[in-house]
Amino acid sequence: MAPATVRRAPYKDFLQPALQRRFSSTATILLGLSYLQSVLLSGWTSYFWSWFPIGPAGFRTLFLFTCGLSILVLRIAQYHVGARASNSTFHAFTKYFFSIHTLEAFLFYSFSSALFSHVYLWSLPDSANLGWVTYYSGGNRTRVNERTLGFFTYMAVSAVAQAFFHFYHDSDRLIINVSRPEGSDIKASGDASLNKVLGEVPAILIQSGVRCLSVAPIAAIVHMTVLRSFVWGWALFFLRPFYNIPKSNMLPPTQPWDLPLIFRCVMAGLLINIVWKTANHAFSTFMVKPPLKNGKPLTSESKDPNGSLLNGLKSKKDQIRCFALWELAYIARNDEGRRKAIFQDIDRKDGSTWSHIFVHCISVIKTIESRIDEYGKPAVVPAAPVQPEEVRARSSAPLKEDPIFQSKTVNRTMRGEVEKALTQVGRHPGNSPVSQLSPIAKKTLRGARDKVLSKEQQEALSSPQLKSQLQTWALKVISNEYVGWMFRQQFRNRLTAVVLGTPYSELSQYVNATDVLSLLAVNSLVEDPFGRVHKDIPTIVRTFTTVISKIEAFKANFPIHWTDVEQDRATPEVDVLITSLKTGLGQVIAEFEPYSSDLRLTRTDIRLAKEAAALQDLPREDRTRLPEMQQTR
Repeated sequence: MAPATVRRAPYKDFLQPALQRRFSSTATILLGLSYLQSVLLSGWTSYFWSWFPIGPAGFRTLFLFTCGLSILVLRIAQYHVGARASNSTFHAFTKYFFSIHTLEAFLFYSFSSALFSHVYLWSLPDSANLGWVTYYSGGNRTRVNERTLGFFTYMAVSAVAQAFFHFYHDSDRLIINVSRPEGSDIKASGDASLNKVLGEVPAILIQSGVRCLSVAPIAAIVHMTVLRSFVWGWALFFLRPFYNIPKSNMLPPTQPWDLPLIFRCVMAGLLINIVWKTANHAFSTFMVKPPLKNGKPLTSESKDPNGSLLNGLKSKKDQIRCFALWELAYIARNDEGRRKAIFQDIDRKDGSTWSHIFVHCISVIKTIESRIDEYGKPAVVPAAPVQPEEVRARSSAPLKEDPIFQSKTVNRTMRGEVEKALTQVGRHPGNSPVSQLSPIAKKTLRGARDKVLSKEQQEALSSPQLKSQLQTWALKVISNEYVGWMFRQQFRNRLTAVVLGTPYSELSQYVNATDVLSLLAVNSLVEDPFGRVHKDIPTIVRTFTTVISKIEAFKANFPIHWTDVEQDRATPEVDVLITSLKTGLGQVIAEFEPYSSDLRLTRTDIRLAKEAAALQDLPREDRTRLPEMQQTR
């Protein structure tokens, strides 16, 4: 009887539960925040029911939690690994703003703001005068309360502002940490993530306060100058079926905005901004926890751990590939048992586990080389297949080339010149009438130009002079600190986009791929019983050497764009990548140089590798304190 085959569980079967646990942690924080805000919004008419969860406080908590949960749903739908790559803020706006993702952000924030607005108004006492209608003359006259319309306008403007900043800051990105803590530190990463979220509470409060105060005057101006008549008309349309409102559509003579209304708006804006910022920050923090469960790699519970890990490396989704490569880097660094299992797994029908890992990691690193080689080259347009022309029978008479107008005279009149021009355009549509002028006509035209324009004016209107003048005006705009930053194509953004790729520049996959190859190669001297790794050492050494040399040469020769007025050539992300490659190459050379002749590594290979691996200013310990990748807007 044939042995039963072991099912290789997909990597996502282990990653998805881990991500769901992190989502639950984020939702728990939001639930606690919602309960705290619910208690603060209680009228405190009853000490017991103001905080007891089964009651009004609990209902408010559920609605407030829904406001934050909608933002988590938005983040799950749109999250991506790596920072958005673009040359400038204006370039990012034109390329990404007009998309379905931006529309979804506006819709989700608007829903959250509208729901919170109703919960907040429900919690206010009658003395706040923020009901839908007001009563005059002893309750006989009903009128729409424009103060409430102003409040909803403020909340709508707050939602639009938050959605815009959500796009501007690329809040959907997840930045995987490329620092290298030891295994004991990684096991406590859950507590570290919670402490990190709690440590951001002061910053969240300050940013929310600044946002709600800055939106207040904008909302008042927008309401009074743009939206007042529009909002008033729609409010009458919806409220007349429920209230006895006069048929007149005239706007009230009084202004709705006063200090009590502004205070209520600012308080509501502060609370909803705290919910939004906490949801975004907690999600971004918990979702980038290391791919571990109980201190062990996620695939440790699989019946075929190596097969599940290889499935993740070959996934078509960038998120799954990045997490699988991150887990593999942890194994190469901290898990001796899993490393030995990788070296001993040679009986797969499609090749050993090491061969699959080697091919994947080398291809990841070589994508950097291919992007550098392809930079600046014109896009190759695939040639259209040549189809044999079919000879068709003529269905009509050939086009006549006779003059359009049948002139009776041969004199050079205006009509004759128009006739000639139209005939030439019909026969030769690619040529302009001016290009068909005779030499005498061209000479006459130049003479007329010299009489009308001076020599200085002609030089000013020439193409190089005009281009230089326009560039000078553009530099004045770009140098402006209030406007110019949107159009500056910084050296860091442009170089990072080329080296790390587009549309998202993800650093961790290249650092992890480098660590996997170098650490597995070094440990194979002791842990590889079959000697499968040594045959790939020359390829690793030569690939690392070539990529390092090309990145450094490309960075040194990469031009600064004329809009980059600061001319700062600092590129932290590329420097981290170079340092990682040099560190890995140095480790491999240090261990395998004594066996270079057996590995068919020439003296030239060793010399070039040593030159490429020479670390410069950034020491190895600095990799644990790397700056977060800048949002390349």
